[in-house]
Amino acid sequence: MPNVPLVDVRAQYASLREEIGRRIAEVVESGNFILGPNVEAFEHEAADYLGVPETVGVANGTDALVLVLDALEIGPGDEVICPSFTFFATAESIVRRGATPVFADVDAQMLNLDAEDVAARITPRTKAIVPVHLFGRPAALAELAELGLPLVEDAAQAFGAAGIATTGVASTFSFFPTKNLFCLGDGGLVACTEPELAERIRMLRFHGSEAKTTFEFVGYNSRLDELQAAVLRLFLTKLDEWNAARREAAARYGELGLGELCELPADEPGHVYHLFVCRSPERDRLRAALTEAGIGNAQYYLPPLHLQPALRFLGYGEGDLPETERAAAENFAVPLWAGIGADVQEQVVETIRRAARVGVA
Repeated sequence: MPNVPLVDVRAQYASLREEIGRRIAEVVESGNFILGPNVEAFEHEAADYLGVPETVGVANGTDALVLVLDALEIGPGDEVICPSFTFFATAESIVRRGATPVFADVDAQMLNLDAEDVAARITPRTKAIVPVHLFGRPAALAELAELGLPLVEDAAQAFGAAGIATTGVASTFSFFPTKNLFCLGDGGLVACTEPELAERIRMLRFHGSEAKTTFEFVGYNSRLDELQAAVLRLFLTKLDEWNAARREAAARYGELGLGELCELPADEPGHVYHLFVCRSPERDRLRAALTEAGIGNAQYYLPPLHLQPALRFLGYGEGDLPETERAAAENFAVPLWAGIGADVQEQVVETIRRAARVGVA
């Protein structure tokens, strides 16, 4: 284990342990574990927070995407445009519905979908666009919405980011423990701007049924756990504070001079920094120095999705998405979480500074 983790989840909930224990104990005492009052309450609270009519709690972020695509009746013969520079679940969900992922390139600076490239890839078979709010930075939703297709926002990394969830027909979230809003295991959520779509998803998550007697669709068994919902209700009250702390830590990296040594992620008011992902042509050498110093670090989405073995059947090759491939070759994440100490960030920057000097020499 590194001396400095990439993300210290325990540090975020350390002061809340007593309250977490109390809430879990209440659920255990109630004996109500499936679609209980905490799930219902959290769905309402999350909807209010996001500014949408309804949300639906599901088992995880991947299921959230599959359920939305199913509810939109997307399937074999249909195409869905998405980025290749994202976690596998984005495209996996499309394939699981029998539809075809069509990969568009990313903007060189923001690393989210390039709207112009998306427009060039639309065909009569295109049924939806899945923009990803990558690393907590909102995608260009206004430009994408102008293309006239349903937007399904993959917001797994961006709970609390400004401007998300109200443009697309639905937005999907993951509560994996490293996310900005997280639970103590797996969990997911679908936010809907159309109540009718929310109702269909609510049925699909429970085997296509409103009850256990009549089944109107072939659905899924994908429900947010009552224990996790109890914890999420607590963590949601802390989210703005945590996201503000992430933004402060991100700004501190710039103040410490990290931008002199590598390319920092472009900032904007809506960015909530799920991860702090830098770029450098010397990525591998800088990562090696961090690892040797016991500092957590990571690279993401290499190879990108269009070059993944499981998706070879789509026929993409190297060079097809140049900005995506360059981002995959250059990116690396350094430690960041709500409450990270300035001394830790100084250690990160100084380690990279020493490695950069060696490279110059």
